[in-house]
Amino acid sequence: MRHLKTGKKLKRTPDERKALLRQLANSLILHKQIVTTISRARAVRPLVERLLTRGKGTKSLANRRYILRFLTKEAAGKIFQELGTKYKARPGGYTRIIKLSPRSGDNAKMVKMELV
Repeated sequence: MRHLKTGKKLKRTPDERKALLRQLANSLILHKQIVTTISRARAVRPLVERLLTRGKGTKSLANRRYILRFLTKEAAGKIFQELGTKYKARPGGYTRIIKLSPRSGDNAKMVKMELV
């Protein structure tokens, strides 16, 4: 039974799922918006929110290492330099999910995920 288990499996092994979520978070930070399926967007949202909250706090070595566990150096630098100062006064809710038309190939529900 899956009592008290959070997060979606996304039909992947744990390593594949971890890589997928890291890459989605990386792309969202670097490009400020991505187009993906609704389940992937809902899965990556908590990760991105957590990273941005760390980035707007103190620029300590611990915070930098925590963010570098998930993102590349480019994206981590962008969080500390650009996005951390932008969201300094914001109490949370850094992402927005906008529903789009279904994908033509398999009719999957598509969304555009963007930074507010």
